[in-house]
Amino acid sequence: MITDTTGRPAPTPSCAAARRRTRALAVLAATAATHAVWYAATGPAGIDVEVRSPTGPQPVGPGAVAAATLLAGLAGWALLALLERRTRRARGLWTAVAVAVLLVSLAGPVTEGVGTAATATLLALHLAAGVVLIPVLGRGGTRRP
Repeated sequence: MITDTTGRPAPTPSCAAARRRTRALAVLAATAATHAVWYAATGPAGIDVEVRSPTGPQPVGPGAVAAATLLAGLAGWALLALLERRTRRARGLWTAVAVAVLLVSLAGPVTEGVGTAATATLLALHLAAGVVLIPVLGRGGTRRP
C-alpha cells in the first residue's frame, strides 16, 4: 500500500481527481458569486465601486473582482493541499486560517472603500467569496480519523 508523508494511505487517483474537480469548481463558483454581487451593485443599484489610492479614487471593475477572487481561491486551495500533506488536522486548521483571513480581509473595504455604498459592496464581495470558498474547499478536504 502506498502512503503519504503522514503514514496515511494515499488517495486513489479517482478520489484525487474528484477532490481537484470539487476545488476547481469552488474557485469558479466563488468567482461567479463575486461577479453576481458586483454586477448587481453596479448595474441595477448604480453603485460606483471605488477604493482609495494615492492618486485618488480608483474604480473596481470586473477584472479586478475576478483576479482577486481567483487569487484568493487558488491560495486557499494551495494551503489546504499543503496542510493535507503535513498534518492529520488539515481541514480544521485550514478552516480556522480561512475564517481568520476572511475576517482580516474585511478591514480593507472598511478603510479603503469610497463611500458607504462602495464600502458595503466591497464587504459583500469579500463575504460572497468566503461563503463559497470556505465550506466548499473545506468539504473537498480529506477526512482524518
